[in-house]
Amino acid sequence: QVQLAESGGGLVQAGASLRLSCAASGFTFIVGAMGWFRQAPGKEREFIAAISRSGGSTYYADHVKGRFTISRDNAKNTVYLQMNSLKPEDTAVYYCAGDRDYSEVGPAWARTAPYDYWGQGTQVTVSS
Repeated sequence: QVQLAESGGGLVQAGASLRLSCAASGFTFIVGAMGWFRQAPGKEREFIAAISRSGGSTYYADHVKGRFTISRDNAKNTVYLQMNSLKPEDTAVYYCAGDRDYSEVGPAWARTAPYDYWGQGTQVTVSS
């Protein structure tokens, strides 16, 4: 049993920065690769970034590469998403996800299917 809880969302102006956190609780030792997704109303859940179990490897969606950075601190059971130069089109509910079977990440992790655990999401709103 693993629970994920996102925090750090809010309303910001375009060009601002925001750091999201995802804290894991329960049997955190079984969590391997993790990722961040976002979903706007009426749209499908969209991949942002994934990170390996050790934090040594990352994989990003092209549209956020260079602006967003994923990281993790396993001692704190927490994954982060640093978001810079935010744009109105970044407005969405942001979710973190975890996998229990795999440690490494790659293109397959851009889909929701591999992940076993999901948080409730945190709202990010970027105004013009």
